[in-house]
Amino acid sequence: METVIAKVQELIAMYGMKLVGALLVVVIGRLVAQLIKKAIRAMMEKSKVEHALITFACSLSYVSMMAFIIIAALGILNIPVASIAVVLGAAGLAIGLALQGSLANFAAGVLMIIFKPFKVGDFIEGAGTAGVVEEIEIFTTQLKTPDNKKIIVPNAQMTGGNIVNYSAKDIRRVDLTFGVGYGDNLDRVRTAINEVLAADARILADPAPTVGVSELGDSSVNFAVRPWVKSADYWAVFFATNEAMKKRFDIDGISIPFPQRDVHIFNEGA
Repeated sequence: METVIAKVQELIAMYGMKLVGALLVVVIGRLVAQLIKKAIRAMMEKSKVEHALITFACSLSYVSMMAFIIIAALGILNIPVASIAVVLGAAGLAIGLALQGSLANFAAGVLMIIFKPFKVGDFIEGAGTAGVVEEIEIFTTQLKTPDNKKIIVPNAQMTGGNIVNYSAKDIRRVDLTFGVGYGDNLDRVRTAINEVLAADARILADPAPTVGVSELGDSSVNFAVRPWVKSADYWAVFFATNEAMKKRFDIDGISIPFPQRDVHIFNEGA
């Protein structure tokens, strides 16, 4: 019994102070890591960084600091950390290769949050689809289509091609084409078109609408009509202008050849 007690005392004398030192490193290091995490969060919130990126950055910094603290504590206890680091490195490489697709989505998500090519509520076109952005996450972006379908797009696909943001600008141009008969007076047609545009208060005076003959077709003279509107009024003005122009042509006796011209829509939006 005395031999056991002596052995325990010897172990305590040998490792006791080291164990106390390791515990102090873990406890104090954890407190410091929490303070740094709070400071990072405060700075990022002050800079108005996206919430998802703030959460990720704080978690990543805290985990990294705790890993360093634990390695330092193991070193105090004379536990070889080189072999542990090799094992962790190999495990990390294997995980990275297995999750390379997810890592690509993650990297793309971070870039989108930082550079902000679009924000929640914007109508965008990208990755072969279009819709209103409902949520931007680290790995995916969620869109709502005009017919109320939910689409989840991997971020790597979203940033892998062109992104068209229809909501980025305050105003947009509505591109319309109206065909009239060869026997109609073009000055009279131009006056009718300008009066229809002027009657709609949603159509902006600056920039002024463009009205001009764009093509001498097989059965019609085609007028290109390009009014500017606020982005939110795009579709309302598009539909209203088509209807108003037909009614005005009927009143003025301006012929609309049949079959009527195709209306080319160069922009789409919500």
